[in-house]
Amino acid sequence: MNVLKPHVSLNVTNIDQSVAFYEKAFGVAATKRRPGYAKFDLEIPSLNLTMQEAPRTGVNASHFGVQVATTDDVIEAKTRFEAVGLKTMTEEETSCCYAVQDKVWIEDPDGNSWEVFVVKADAPVMGDSPALRKDASACCTPVSLSEKPEVKPSALSCCGPKTAE
Repeated sequence: MNVLKPHVSLNVTNIDQSVAFYEKAFGVAATKRRPGYAKFDLEIPSLNLTMQEAPRTGVNASHFGVQVATTDDVIEAKTRFEAVGLKTMTEEETSCCYAVQDKVWIEDPDGNSWEVFVVKADAPVMGDSPALRKDASACCTPVSLSEKPEVKPSALSCCGPKTAE
């Protein structure tokens, strides 16, 4: 199998807010824009990220992340995020997924959490993050940086698995 890059598709409540956020987060413009749709075909990190306007249907994902090589890379990401006005949360020497990590978190307008992290060593425990201390099921997820938007359900749906009726 010849893997080109991972693909992540997000449902977002406001395509314009989300595009503005991801343009800041990745430092590049969207590669494709259509009504209610955007695509970021990134080289670094190697990622095909698409998003479409759709209602939030609950917890659709834990979080997303970009693994980097060093703590200096995490610090560089944090500096860049803050320079463009994104809220950040930093964790240093935290245990997550049985690994000691340094990381910085950001959150998009729909509350999707992204981490930039470096794995420094193995850890004897699943996790010790602030979120885990608050909720035992929340290992390796950040404490929320913002309030989640309340969205009314809609009949619109695209590009997701269909549910049995």
